[in-house]
Amino acid sequence: MSAEPWPEEIRVAKDRRSLAVAWDDGRRDAIPAELLRIESPSAEVQGHHEGQKTLVAGKRAVTIAAAEPVGAYAVRLVFSDGHSTGLYTWPILRRLGAEQDAMMAAYLAKLAAAGQSRE
Repeated sequence: MSAEPWPEEIRVAKDRRSLAVAWDDGRRDAIPAELLRIESPSAEVQGHHEGQKTLVAGKRAVTIAAAEPVGAYAVRLVFSDGHSTGLYTWPILRRLGAEQDAMMAAYLAKLAAAGQSRE
């Protein structure tokens, strides 16, 4: 086994609302499409420098239209809203799976503070 966890299987759920990841250390994650979209590693969402991250609202109903492998290190997700520029590396997917509850709570607080909605 490698030093870093490695995905053994990545699958879009039948309802397209989550991404299932089975890791070689036995961990299994079901990462919601909304979280994947709002935390996209793309420059459009993350910016080009520290502190430039965009608050993405209105993505509660977003789904995953496609998942495309990128080499042996990432997957590119295509979302129902047309967004498709983020490359989700294995460490990014692992973090999203492990920290999804805290990340969603922080996102909801930021939305509320900005007067925006998930709808």
